[in-house]
Amino acid sequence: MLKRVAKTRSRRREEADHESEQTNGVSPRNGVSASSPRRGRNVTRSHDHFDPDGLQPAIRVVMMPRDANYLGTIFGGVILSSLDLAGAVEAHRHSDQKLVTAAMHEVKFIAPVFVGDLVSFYTEAVKIGRTSITIRVTVEAKRARPPHEAVRVTQAEVVYVAIDTVGKPVPLQL
Repeated sequence: MLKRVAKTRSRRREEADHESEQTNGVSPRNGVSASSPRRGRNVTRSHDHFDPDGLQPAIRVVMMPRDANYLGTIFGGVILSSLDLAGAVEAHRHSDQKLVTAAMHEVKFIAPVFVGDLVSFYTEAVKIGRTSITIRVTVEAKRARPPHEAVRVTQAEVVYVAIDTVGKPVPLQL
């Protein structure tokens, strides 16, 4: 059975501050301490209000005209591609094995993204199983035009599976 582990926001900040002191202000795991979740554990956190303060995005992308339709809004597939890439970056922080995308759970776009917006993809591991790792990716766009507000675009959980050379699932090596 998998155990559930809950970390409070203040505890995560304490860990990040402690790491920051030890690494001269550079947090090696996107705000996650060296005692990150291990195999067979779930990590649950409150996501009623996403607050990226203190977290570094896995990737940031400025949206260009080539990414947009004739209305100037960015294609959903462009966001999905970057979302998958950001999730893979986080998954590879936990394992050096070959990982493939197995599932992307319910992606609802709640705000459009426009040409010139700076889009940040924040990630965190939410479950580490025997052969798979689930990553939550929260996407936020900072508007290029004044007042340069930040809006949440979408959030999804992406499941990555460790595979061998012939594509069969294998146990994760953390």
